[in-house]
Amino acid sequence: MKKNILFVMPSLSAGGGEKSLVNLLSQIDYTLYNVDLFLFNHEGLFKDYIPKEVNILPLPKMLKVFSSPLLFSLIKLLTKGKLNLVYNRLMFCIHNRTQKNISIKEQKSWKYLSNSLSKIDKKYDTAIGFLEKTSTYFCVEKVDAKNKIGWVHIDYDNLGMNPDVDIEYFKKLDNIVTVSEECATILRNRFPTEKEKISVIYNIVSPTMIHKMANQLNDNVYSKKENEITILSIGRLHYQKGFELSIKACKKLVDKGLNIKWYIIGEGEERARLTKLVESLNLQNHFKLMGLKANPYPFIKQADIYVQTSRFEGKSIALDEAKILKKPIVVTNFSTAKDQIKQGVDGIIVEMDPSSVASEIETIIENQPLRDSLINNLSKLDLGTEQEIQKLYQICN
Repeated sequence: MKKNILFVMPSLSAGGGEKSLVNLLSQIDYTLYNVDLFLFNHEGLFKDYIPKEVNILPLPKMLKVFSSPLLFSLIKLLTKGKLNLVYNRLMFCIHNRTQKNISIKEQKSWKYLSNSLSKIDKKYDTAIGFLEKTSTYFCVEKVDAKNKIGWVHIDYDNLGMNPDVDIEYFKKLDNIVTVSEECATILRNRFPTEKEKISVIYNIVSPTMIHKMANQLNDNVYSKKENEITILSIGRLHYQKGFELSIKACKKLVDKGLNIKWYIIGEGEERARLTKLVESLNLQNHFKLMGLKANPYPFIKQADIYVQTSRFEGKSIALDEAKILKKPIVVTNFSTAKDQIKQGVDGIIVEMDPSSVASEIETIIENQPLRDSLINNLSKLDLGTEQEIQKLYQICN
């Protein structure tokens, strides 16, 4: 008999966690499992990539009303006589507008959001909160399942969350999954009473799928000019990704007379601030915020260098994708960088400042033997992680 699994996710908008979920769902054996997916928001770049076998649960009517713009939501709730939800909607708004730390904001807001959600009627063998915070809280409080799993995709200590909130949920989980050995060590140190529950399942990436999608656009996606060096970075426009370091490094390279164009694929709350910085440094012709791309792989394929100036990461899917497409890589020395990059072999790790980033990019541009060596080393790596799905099967049984 098939087992029933529920995945819980905020949305399928662009992001590493979202892409990780899509890749995982593409590897599940649907002759063994029935899979439901609960989303708090049904919009998102990756929705079209969800396998047809996955049943996306309908958005609860009350959640839809609660999540609407404030005035519309309050009027609707008042007309329905939901005075308790009117209070919770107002408190939800106040916390979201007054709390600057995004993680704390989500943690504190859950108690108000949760009041708009009923428990799911169906019983599951396994329920998986596939992203930290809200997805895990929902899994614990709103789902009836024999086995509950929380998934942490990030270096927990750098996310700025309140562990006193999470420990109460972690105690109620049967398993806590994270994406790298370094992330697992951080979690075990932070939550020693739950350390036996913690295990590692690497993000699933498929070289076959990536190469296929990389070849879907054969045109010059950058309108690249002769002798122009194309640099690419991918990530949400968020403090975590450190894109202001990229912009300042770009300025240093341009001032040295290097003919470069640096592109960012991603969207987020820091767009306005980053755009202002680009303009203040007169980099409009050299640094481009491209927004979201449903298929980023042709852009990775046609780039000359991939750069990631993150302040912290869990295990970056974008780095795995750049390695699969054999791009010379420069990354900042965030806590989990050495989990993914072997210094001087399949990439270069630099200090977290614009000068160090710019200096190493310049070295790669001007040192053809180094560039060739990095590409050659990447071509020898076995980078597929499809077998990681077996680890999920083990903890679901």
